[in-house]
Amino acid sequence: MNDIALPPVPRLDARDLRLVVALAHARTTAAGASLLHLTQPAVSRALQAVETRLGVRLFERTPRGLEPTGPGRVLLEGATALMAGMRDLEQRVVGPAQAAQEVRLVCECYTAYHWVPGVLQQLRGALPGITLRIAVEHTPDPYRALHAGEIDVAMGTGKPALERGFRSAPLFADEVVFVVSRASPLAHKPHLTRDDLVGQPLLTGHLPTPSMTWFNRAVASKGGAPLHYQEVPLTEAILDLARADMGIAVLSEWIAAPHLLRGDLVAKRLRSGPLLRPWRIFWRPQAA
Repeated sequence: MNDIALPPVPRLDARDLRLVVALAHARTTAAGASLLHLTQPAVSRALQAVETRLGVRLFERTPRGLEPTGPGRVLLEGATALMAGMRDLEQRVVGPAQAAQEVRLVCECYTAYHWVPGVLQQLRGALPGITLRIAVEHTPDPYRALHAGEIDVAMGTGKPALERGFRSAPLFADEVVFVVSRASPLAHKPHLTRDDLVGQPLLTGHLPTPSMTWFNRAVASKGGAPLHYQEVPLTEAILDLARADMGIAVLSEWIAAPHLLRGDLVAKRLRSGPLLRPWRIFWRPQAA
């Protein structure tokens, strides 16, 4: 029998890879802890232990959250392939995999597809036997598609009628900010009030609806001067109009953040505090 040489023992294991991928996506140790079902101190200690073993810094703390360093990016590039390879090896050891069950999901806003694919990539290893497919064609009306059985899961900020028979659960909340041109007088204010919004076109991809209580409570005002909304279907066009000081862009912070780096746009909050938009996941009982 031929001797099998033992490979060198690596300083990383699968838990380290999951940790780094989760932190790169979540951008904070608190959010990463939620993804990994751990406490924040445990995640911080685990990251410190990995960096000590490797002798390099994997993340830098910035105002926008955790940013991978050069070595961190190298590790991230290989982590996904290694984790997928380990999963394939497990399946070969256990035996032929059963036919995968397809789960069709949709977000109510095209801009959400900026982060959804990365989340689904992380979920693949944790959901053996399930294929996750984004049914982009149903984005304009995910709740109708869900009711018709054309999709299995919808993610959004709406509150579809209870009589439709959906089940739902909270996911997270993102912050909606008001983006103005650096040349606007509003750019020099520490925060905005509702009076600052009056008379200015509010540039948005979707007009507010009565069910958006998180927005209407902070922005709408009975008896006050009406606000003027301008619906613009493209995010780039919304930002270009704001950049030209032709209105105030109303966008999620994670959409606006990369465009703020140029320095010609400024994000503002209302004086009343952060405007948090709650996201929920909806599904039909039959799909559970």
